[in-house]
Amino acid sequence: MKVRVGIMIEASPAETWRVVEAIERHVDWMADAESIRFVGTQTRGEGTSFDCVTRIGPIRLTDRMTVIEWDRGKLVGIEHRGVVTGRGRFTLRRRRHGRTWFQWNERLTFPWWMGGPIGAIVAKPVLRRIWRNNLRRLKSIVEGT
Repeated sequence: MKVRVGIMIEASPAETWRVVEAIERHVDWMADAESIRFVGTQTRGEGTSFDCVTRIGPIRLTDRMTVIEWDRGKLVGIEHRGVVTGRGRFTLRRRRHGRTWFQWNERLTFPWWMGGPIGAIVAKPVLRRIWRNNLRRLKSIVEGT
């Protein structure tokens, strides 16, 4: 399943990056992320691993995530290894008037007991709605409103 959401943020990529690079703060703007616990001492950059407890309705999962791409100020790529597997990526693009286009792409695979591909079809609009709301919260934090 592929999901893509994006939002225009009225702040520079550098200002947006200051919030996004702080992985431990993702719980501040991701309603579905309950907690993040780092595996080891590394908290930034490629190779950073963490366990993220995710809750959507009655479903609660812990995914091991590893940063597989890190281009300071431009992108973060994550590999999901847990019940749900796949890859995600945040990209920040400079736009006119000092704004940032923030895009979130995910490609996820659901296990058989969550319905596999059929479960993904059902989950896609739900996840898209949650992640759009997450991006609204990120925008609010970055813009300081």
